[in-house]
Amino acid sequence: MKTMRSASAVLVAATLMLVGCSSQSDPGTPDAASDGNAVGGEITVFAAASLRATFTDLGARFEAEHPGTSVEFSFAGSSDLAAQLISGAPADVFASADTKNMTETVDEGLVAGEPVDFASNTLTVVTAPGNPFGIASFADLTNPDVLTVICAPQVPCGAATATVESATGRTIPAVSEESSVTDVLGKVTSGQADAGLVYVTDASGAGAAVTTVPFEESSEAVNTYPIATLSGSGNPDTARAFTEFVAGPVGRDVLGRAGFAAP
Repeated sequence: MKTMRSASAVLVAATLMLVGCSSQSDPGTPDAASDGNAVGGEITVFAAASLRATFTDLGARFEAEHPGTSVEFSFAGSSDLAAQLISGAPADVFASADTKNMTETVDEGLVAGEPVDFASNTLTVVTAPGNPFGIASFADLTNPDVLTVICAPQVPCGAATATVESATGRTIPAVSEESSVTDVLGKVTSGQADAGLVYVTDASGAGAAVTTVPFEESSEAVNTYPIATLSGSGNPDTARAFTEFVAGPVGRDVLGRAGFAAP
């Protein structure tokens, strides 16, 4: 009888040990990392101006999917953002409208891991509603009577414009060169310019505020957009999760509906 009681005691103790271990490390119970609980807190994302609408949307979706997170954005021309990062500006993620400015940050040791290409974009002409000057081609922008605005050459949309000019042998007598594509669009929608060169996504987002004039030569300059987690991030887990979110199915869907093409 005593032997049976001892055996029972051993069995109960063993059972309790198993229950205790199970409650601590049951492989069927996700831990903080695997269920996303490690993703939290605030991150700052430096993103190209042409990403404003889509990234604002994606930021809200990311926060909804990961309660406790907060995504703050700084939108500007990619060259300005890269310069700020190189000068020491704090940020967690960088999304550029071209590979050139991303490469500069990589060369400065500011990027953790490899950048991921997540979208591409091309140029189009936008005019005042109704296209009062009857612009039908890229060549029509060389008419000095048409007040045309473009991006500055150091900005990705400006570099793309220069590429098209070189390919066509035609130079636009621009009345101004802006520091971001959204500034170009703003000059046209406000009536300060008759026409401008912007990305197809910006033209789409402007809706009836502009008339869009596609041109064949735009295929000469396709901008690829890379995104990367920054090595100085104070919240690398959440930063990586956001970059993966942008490059993943939700990001591709939102970007695609805005007119971005695959990288």
